[in-house]
Amino acid sequence: MKLIIGLGNPGKEYENTRHNMGFIFLDEYAKEKGFEISKKKFNGLYIDFINHGEKTILLKPQTYMNLSGESVRAFVDFFKIDINDILVISDDLDMPIGKIKLRPTGSSGGHNGLKNIEHHLNTQNYKRLKIGISHDKNIDTKDYVLGSISKEDKEKIEELKKIVINIIDDFYNNDFDKLMAKYNHK
Repeated sequence: MKLIIGLGNPGKEYENTRHNMGFIFLDEYAKEKGFEISKKKFNGLYIDFINHGEKTILLKPQTYMNLSGESVRAFVDFFKIDINDILVISDDLDMPIGKIKLRPTGSSGGHNGLKNIEHHLNTQNYKRLKIGISHDKNIDTKDYVLGSISKEDKEKIEELKKIVINIIDDFYNNDFDKLMAKYNHK
């Protein structure tokens, strides 16, 4: 069973903010597959379906970013999901907008959602897909990540949608090292 988690903050006021990259791309994937992430369980919105012959859960924790791990832990425990079958999609301040990076493990890099997941899963050894959002050092970090995405940045994000959909599809069938080799240079 695969668990693919998109990180973000719930609510209309956060819909088009930089911190909601995980929600944005998970919704795009669901839309591409003809699903809506609308079931509710364990402080999360989710959808479960069979993809590539394997049960899959798409999860958008509704606990706000800083408490994402609570919902993730509940899903992992209830559905008995192996840590190796988890992919977390999040924003990354340290990468330019329009860049992506797959990582098999690592620290949270100061990302509070990832920090909370690590705390609740008791490990840093889960796979992640990081979406670059750049960082304007002239703006307070909290204000920047919760700020609206500019028109110019939306165009760059739009260009990534098909790539991210392909990454998620390839997550089912490929060794993660091969997945990183295929996509991390783009």
